[in-house]
Amino acid sequence: MEIRENVILKPYTTFKAGGPADLFAEPSSRDELVELIEKAQREGLETFILGAGSNILVSDKGFRGLVIRLGKQFAGIDVKDLSDQMELTALAGTSLALLGNRAASEGLKGAEFCCGIPGSVGGAVYMNAGAYGGEIKDIAVKVTYYKDGVFTDIPAADCGFGYRQSIFAQDDMKDAVIVALTIRLDKGDKEEVAARVAELKQNRCASQPVDVPSAGSTFKRPTGYFAGTLIQESGLKGFALDDSGAQVSPKHAGFVVNNGGKASASDIRRLIDYVSDKVYELNGVRLETEVRMIGEWD
Repeated sequence: MEIRENVILKPYTTFKAGGPADLFAEPSSRDELVELIEKAQREGLETFILGAGSNILVSDKGFRGLVIRLGKQFAGIDVKDLSDQMELTALAGTSLALLGNRAASEGLKGAEFCCGIPGSVGGAVYMNAGAYGGEIKDIAVKVTYYKDGVFTDIPAADCGFGYRQSIFAQDDMKDAVIVALTIRLDKGDKEEVAARVAELKQNRCASQPVDVPSAGSTFKRPTGYFAGTLIQESGLKGFALDDSGAQVSPKHAGFVVNNGGKASASDIRRLIDYVSDKVYELNGVRLETEVRMIGEWD
């Protein structure tokens, strides 16, 4: 397993922005994951677990420590038949869309929403990812994680799933590394499931800027409101502070995009902060970012 130095993280994020990680490694097994974590602990290195990079903005200054990327080398899906249901267990580096598509290919109902989310299984568990009325909590059975030298299986009911949150985002679980997710789905009609997947894909392509770098929805949904609606009503749909490439999407106001991948992380964050401030000024609602800010920031 190679541990690389000063690896630029920009190509590993869907925002296409971000500076270097001091150290960077991609484990392909549990043993290699443990080896990396123990190395970080021995050397006092801060660690960050990177998946598909779809819900983060990495600082231009980068990350001072070890980035452990759980990607294609740490991916895979096991399927277990349970008569009227099936269980699918996916490693954390597995694409969530791939998990959804695998379920659809088996004619399983309930994971269709996963097919359009550009993230990894680990990241989806961390934030209880969801779309079109479905969330990870609706299909999860258990989560496997590593913490303090032990691999633990935790029932989904104990994961503290809420709107874009789980126990893994809490301070006392900050050292936990999500390793795998097990979901349980009912068997259905393959053609009906495929039709639903196609419908959601069409809706997503028609309403979201899927062809432009972004981190997905930029802001969480405020109680009683929709972030995109508030931003649009504030006159910010399509708004840009400058010609850096950072822009509020003219297609969906809830997305900040990086046109051409040319904007820096600082450009993007300045726009995010401006939008939050302007919406608060005009509507009295403070938008909270769904996107996580990673690394050193001024």
